Amino acid sequence: MDLRPTKRRGQNFLVDPNTVRRLVRLAAIGPDDVALEVGPGLGSLTLGLVAEAAAVVAVEVDPPLAAALPLTAADRLPAAVARRLHVVEADGLRVGPADLPAEVAAPTVLAANLPYNVAVPLLLGLLERFPTVRRGLVMVQAEVADRLTSPPGGRIYGVPSVKLAWYAHARPAGAVPRPVFWPQPNVDSGLVAFERRAAPPGEPDLRADVFAAVDAAFAQRRKTLRTALASWAGSAAAAERLARAAGIDPGARGETLDVDAFTRLARQARLAGQGPVAGQDS
Repeated sequence: MDLRPTKRRGQNFLVDPNTVRRLVRLAAIGPDDVALEVGPGLGSLTLGLVAEAAAVVAVEVDPPLAAALPLTAADRLPAAVARRLHVVEADGLRVGPADLPAEVAAPTVLAANLPYNVAVPLLLGLLERFPTVRRGLVMVQAEVADRLTSPPGGRIYGVPSVKLAWYAHARPAGAVPRPVFWPQPNVDSGLVAFERRAAPPGEPDLRADVFAAVDAAFAQRRKTLRTALASWAGSAAAAERLARAAGIDPGARGETLDVDAFTRLARQARLAGQGPVAGQDS
């Protein structure tokens, strides 16, 4: 293929069959599942998913890789199994249900080795745009896996932790060694498993307000909420009033609040006629 992996696209391809089997097992792919894979690359994980799922939708932004993927499946799988694969050449940061083939049912599970340079916005965006995805297993940089699954109060708890918690309950699902990739990355990798919440902690249209509050609180994470939320609320005094109305200590820091607390805070801001600061919804 004359392939030269690029850092710009976060291309470190999974090439170890034992790791593929492990990931498919941990993702609990069943015969009724439609798996969504973003960044399939050479197709190693794709082959494992196609063998177990009812269908696999593989979203690949790199045209040569997207073109090669059906050929790889046809070469290595029985024809009836290879037909379960549906390749979509698109950017995972923008792909939505309308981009998927009409003949394929809505995806139920996300299983992917996400490009590390955009893993967090990719994951959050996919969960927002594909509400039918009920569970998933993603591979990301180890530090990112720790942040995504961190509980409140920890040093690494932050924006990714709270925003993922809006959509799902997440947990660490193990480490992945560097030698199973080509080329080998310069960072360690980790697995994050998640199950979507039965319902978000607040009204769906409150999400932007919640995320804006989260962004503001962690922009100055060592500051108290009274100070950190001043620009979001309009003033330090307004931030204190909103925090107290939400049952939150205005002298606390953002790292002590869970997603439910941020939701109460955002709801109070809405009741007070305030909304998210422009540009902070992500």
